[in-house]
Amino acid sequence: MQRVNLSAVSVFVFVGLSDAPEIRLFLFVLFLLIYLATMASNIILLIAISTDSHLHSPMYFFLSSLSLLDLLCPTITVPKMLGALLLEHKEISFSGCLFQHFSLIAVVGTEIFLLAVMAYDRYVAVCHPLRYPSIMSTKLCAQLALGTWATGLLNSLLHTSLVFTLSFCGPNKIQQYYCDIPPVLALSCSSTHSRELVILVVAGVLGSSACVVTVVSYAYILLEILARKSPGISHKAFSTCGSHLAVVCLFYGTTICTYVRPSSTYSPHWDRVVSMLYGMLTPLLNPIIYSLRNKEVKCALKRVIRQVRRAL
Repeated sequence: MQRVNLSAVSVFVFVGLSDAPEIRLFLFVLFLLIYLATMASNIILLIAISTDSHLHSPMYFFLSSLSLLDLLCPTITVPKMLGALLLEHKEISFSGCLFQHFSLIAVVGTEIFLLAVMAYDRYVAVCHPLRYPSIMSTKLCAQLALGTWATGLLNSLLHTSLVFTLSFCGPNKIQQYYCDIPPVLALSCSSTHSRELVILVVAGVLGSSACVVTVVSYAYILLEILARKSPGISHKAFSTCGSHLAVVCLFYGTTICTYVRPSSTYSPHWDRVVSMLYGMLTPLLNPIIYSLRNKEVKCALKRVIRQVRRAL
């Protein structure tokens, strides 16, 4: 009986950002440029980190993982959105929607834990500089990176199974440009209260755990700076931690507005704006933030750009 309910809706339809043809063309060009800029900036940053021996350290290893996630996040959703804007192909199959949902939640969850790991890395670098190489060993960095991916995938598997085992037998228009949790839950003809509660609890526990690690790490960093009372140490700490703090605030601000709330407060128009900030602008701004505030990254990027110019 459940299988019949699940197959009642075999195709979902995205509600576009605008139905006006002239605005659709403008939005297509705008989002395409943002997407290409996001791809280019993160790929260049990955190349800079991998080719510059000065950046072969735990901090930049985790930064390269963040850039990889920033490549995946818009790639999961933006191409389909661009197709809907240009070709008006707004349909997605049930299995396609499931895969898109799983991939996006996996990337979001992995990034949450990766940011916590990066905060711990900064704590060790500032508070235990002499022991930093031994603590943040290659083995530990690999384990932490694999752990973030494993946790993100398991979290996504739980969320996806909770959402897509519901019955969908009524409307199939998703009030969004990708398969996200709130608009998909809104289409179910089953009761979603218990599953919403589980989703909120799991997301709250995992998200708050990662947030606590980040906050505690920076609390110890601040105490260390105040205890030493050295302008040089303060400047170095802020220069290495400022970029990460800016990325954390940007990520948590948009993620909390998008996911941490019940579906009763779901607003299609507002959610599209917030989703655009998270899904497109955040992956574009992350490499820019790190490039502007980090001299080593800027030098590496300049070398990569010079090499590209010579090759051209």
